[in-house]
Amino acid sequence: MGLLLSACWLMAGCSTIDDDLSNCEEEGKQFKTDYQLKLVTNMTTELKTQLTTITELSVAGALETHLKNIFTDFAHDVDLSFYDTDSERERLKHDTPIMNANQKSYTLTLPMRQYLHLAVANLLENDVVELAGDEYSHTSVLRQTAPTASDEYSAGILPSHTTGVFTARQPMEVLENVDQTFNVHLYMANSATTLVLDPKGHSFTDMKVYATGFANTFLVSDSVYTFTESPILIETEKVATGNDLLCFCSVNFPSRDAAPAAARRRAGESAALWQFKVYVTMADGKVTETVLSVDEPLKAGDLRIIKGELDDDGAVRPYDSTVGVSVTLDWEDGGEYNPSL
Repeated sequence: MGLLLSACWLMAGCSTIDDDLSNCEEEGKQFKTDYQLKLVTNMTTELKTQLTTITELSVAGALETHLKNIFTDFAHDVDLSFYDTDSERERLKHDTPIMNANQKSYTLTLPMRQYLHLAVANLLENDVVELAGDEYSHTSVLRQTAPTASDEYSAGILPSHTTGVFTARQPMEVLENVDQTFNVHLYMANSATTLVLDPKGHSFTDMKVYATGFANTFLVSDSVYTFTESPILIETEKVATGNDLLCFCSVNFPSRDAAPAAARRRAGESAALWQFKVYVTMADGKVTETVLSVDEPLKAGDLRIIKGELDDDGAVRPYDSTVGVSVTLDWEDGGEYNPSL
């Protein structure tokens, strides 16, 4: 499924790029570039296998609606950069068309040479993820940042991503007097987690849920995620389910594929790759902290659903026995939300 763009590249035997490329166009030859947005996701499978009861089916529908702008084959905007392949790797051409459709055709002009092409889709409506350092291919990076107009998010806590972000990288050697077609596939760079809880009739005055253990940046050219030393907390969004079940969803970058060696040694060769941190405020004002630890990686394009229930003390009890649980009753903030992954 996907977005198919057709673009014609008018190429000529010009040795440099200039603002005025009319001479190149006069001598040029058309080249076709096909862009395809590839949505590779387990979302449908995860919804069908994890949310199966009549009550849970309502949650599945609400969650699918909540994530419709995340797991999508639709591109609103595309950022296209073409870089020199010499040691400087400087950008030679940049274009940011608004697609707003599943299919679009347009024309750009470039001279004949070798390029590294990087493409990123769906950033304009995402307040949390931005493209930086893109004047050079080796420094082009997607990074998370708190909304500049809000004081709500402190250092170390970020809101969920608001769009599904897609990226591609493609070497291109444009040849003279040769008909060429470049096929560029864009793949999803972020993912989602969901915590579904049955409160079992227990009362509480507040519940905050964070997901953590995920990458903070993505190097576009190398397709590599990087992580901060102290994992950032992603604030989940509460999804209205239409029944008594509680649903909290985060959209974020993926987790590591494996825990760092130092973390494995501390945990006896087993360490969490990502976590939910749940803070339930009881009627007496005391807070119960539950840390749910998952040792299976969250990959790009994936949705992972964890289910559980609340007990009398406000602790979360997961239904999946492979999910680790750590509970602190009468938890005190002390200004620390940083998890110990």
